[in-house]
Amino acid sequence: MELLEAAVRSYAWGSRTAIAQLRGDRNPTPHPEAELWLGAHPGDPAMLAGSRSENGAARSLLEQIDADPVGQLGRQVLAQFGPRLPFLLKVLAAEEPLSLQAHPSKRQAEEGFDREEERGLPIDSPLRNYRDRNHKPEVVVALGPFEALAGFRDAASTVELLAAIDVPELAPHIALLRGEQDEAGLRALFTTWITMPQNAVDELLPKVVQGCVRYLTAHSGGGPLGAVMRTVLEISDTYPGDVGVLSSMLLNRVTLQDGEALYLPAGNLHAYLRGVAVEVMANSDNVLRGGLTPKHVDVPELLRVLDFGSVDAVPMTDTTAPGGPPIPGEYEYPAHTQDFRLSRVLLGVDPLTLGGRDNPDARGPEILLCVDGAVELRCGEQRLELGGTQAAWIAAADPALTLRALTPSARVFRSTVGAIGPGAGKPLVSHQLDTANSRGEDVRP
Repeated sequence: MELLEAAVRSYAWGSRTAIAQLRGDRNPTPHPEAELWLGAHPGDPAMLAGSRSENGAARSLLEQIDADPVGQLGRQVLAQFGPRLPFLLKVLAAEEPLSLQAHPSKRQAEEGFDREEERGLPIDSPLRNYRDRNHKPEVVVALGPFEALAGFRDAASTVELLAAIDVPELAPHIALLRGEQDEAGLRALFTTWITMPQNAVDELLPKVVQGCVRYLTAHSGGGPLGAVMRTVLEISDTYPGDVGVLSSMLLNRVTLQDGEALYLPAGNLHAYLRGVAVEVMANSDNVLRGGLTPKHVDVPELLRVLDFGSVDAVPMTDTTAPGGPPIPGEYEYPAHTQDFRLSRVLLGVDPLTLGGRDNPDARGPEILLCVDGAVELRCGEQRLELGGTQAAWIAAADPALTLRALTPSARVFRSTVGAIGPGAGKPLVSHQLDTANSRGEDVRP
């Protein structure tokens, strides 16, 4: 067990205060802090506070795993995933909308990576879509209100939304979707917009913005579609002239409350808008962008990856951890992947011994992240204290782990490999992507 020091990622859309406040620091940071990376991603691995390389420098988690893959990952994880940590845990803080994006399935990633290798595209080329052969399913859990776009809205409701904007220039686009109110219609409209010449976008988009303003004015800033209209204005202000503003109108809009989550499978078009969250994903860099970015948008490949099936959008809550007697205070966020499991641990006055570590042959690695309060971790003879945004690495070779709150209450997120432990490799519940209702309104279940 070792203290894990996160890699801090600074992007323009990040926050100078949100992550600092989680740490208990009231002073703004010099640069926006967008993400904390807690894992062994080659691009920016977390550091182990108590380990040193041969030259005396701090040792990264990636180096630690490379030096001792069996002890760090465990034999079962090593056999299934090879000598790499299959998940990446993050803290994300967004003050501005992120790009529209989707992630490939495992098969699509393997085929796409091989194609780009055959073409001789350098791995760091800005034209590259696939930097590895892995998929990238995600679970994002809100720490306070968190706003996002995710999944295609029901086509009939999108027709209603576009009609409410009341712009004559949208009439042929409404007719296109009204004629096929299904997956084919959504694909046709999205394709029409994303391939539209820039001069046509520059002509249509200001009129759409004006229509949204008229709607909000007529409804005193609200109305049943007010949240969607305001989102169009916000995105247009951040990304003026970007065709992704049009595409965003096809997606569900959702506000997660504290502790609620979204599971984002392959092919799901999404964008995070604002808020702070914990996010866990398969360890991959594969992103297909769909707009709201100056970066490369590969339209043919994006269309090949996207799932245009409309989904309901209901925020997902955690559930009692499956498999045998539940562990009091630990609740899992279901995800249909073996790369990771994410659970939330709520601590009160009583210590809690985490399950899944009693069988040495089946143990895997864990990362524990404290987001509220302070906790004491005991692992054999080792003792470690964690406060806000501090994390610990638990190697597969480490024994049973006990947590105790050092404050009246504490909240810890526990990320493990989904292929081991209770319920390993089994779908926990049958559910679709959970995101906003079919009218595009910002609602709660």
